[in-house]
Amino acid sequence: MDSVYHAGEIEVQTRAGVRTQSERIGRSVHSRIPYPAHLFMMGQPMVIVSSVDGGGRVWASLLTGEPGFAAALDDSTVLIDARPVAGDPLSDNLSGGGAAAAAVGLLFIEPRTRRRMRLNGRAVMTAGGIRVRTSEVYTNCPKYIQAREWESIASESVGEKHIKVAASLADDQRDWITRADTFFIASYHPEGGGDASHRGGCPGFVRASVENKLLWPDYSGNQMFNTLGNIAAYKRAGLLFVDFEGGDTLQLTGEARVVWDEERAAEFEGAERLVELQVEQAIETTNASPLRWRFLEYSPFNPDGCGRFQP
Repeated sequence: MDSVYHAGEIEVQTRAGVRTQSERIGRSVHSRIPYPAHLFMMGQPMVIVSSVDGGGRVWASLLTGEPGFAAALDDSTVLIDARPVAGDPLSDNLSGGGAAAAAVGLLFIEPRTRRRMRLNGRAVMTAGGIRVRTSEVYTNCPKYIQAREWESIASESVGEKHIKVAASLADDQRDWITRADTFFIASYHPEGGGDASHRGGCPGFVRASVENKLLWPDYSGNQMFNTLGNIAAYKRAGLLFVDFEGGDTLQLTGEARVVWDEERAAEFEGAERLVELQVEQAIETTNASPLRWRFLEYSPFNPDGCGRFQP
């Protein structure tokens, strides 16, 4: 039977010593949308979307709407009734043509219940929104998801949007990153397509240097290594940081690599390896989202113990 994994994923799985487990877990990946997944999707007010721009850079974007704004038209097609905010590269990326432009990854996540689902496929912009034809649909474990619940505020109360684009990180952006307990990551593979995923930990689990490099631990996960496998083969990634209380977003894109140095990994409690991103562009958007999230508790899986000390 053919593997569901591409060569980059297999390379990382082999180096991590989990190839047998990965193949077994890979049987949970389907090309169709099961009915429970459709119901889960319909209940979410946001989706994270990965895309690739004309220069080959990878981006992670946030789309929001009232639950039901993303729905399955059939068992292999999703329609997202939403448009990216001004300044988000997603619109141009999906309109750019070519195989990379059409490849997207979707992440539906429900922080309150710590459930998440990934859906990868090919997308086109239509008058009704973004239409995605699925190639992979699967769920992930609840690890490292901080529990939050959301509410939507009236559009007139959201506030004016301001966009700041730069080739390097400002001091306040580095501070935002190092205080974060969650971010989202987009990756891409020329054969495997796009992918969007989640990363979480205690505040401070991401380090940001003045050289515009980010470094974070890779904890024990589902052993599929979709993100790291993509990065191993196509050394680009996009990160999305969300201000859950205020609605701002920070999108980063750059060159990524997996760091297998055990001594460096030992600096992060629970890390099995590290991932590094050299930031090449940052887009900060104030009032990008109408959602406001109330923090409930840290994940009990966070290795450095903040889950035992809830605020």
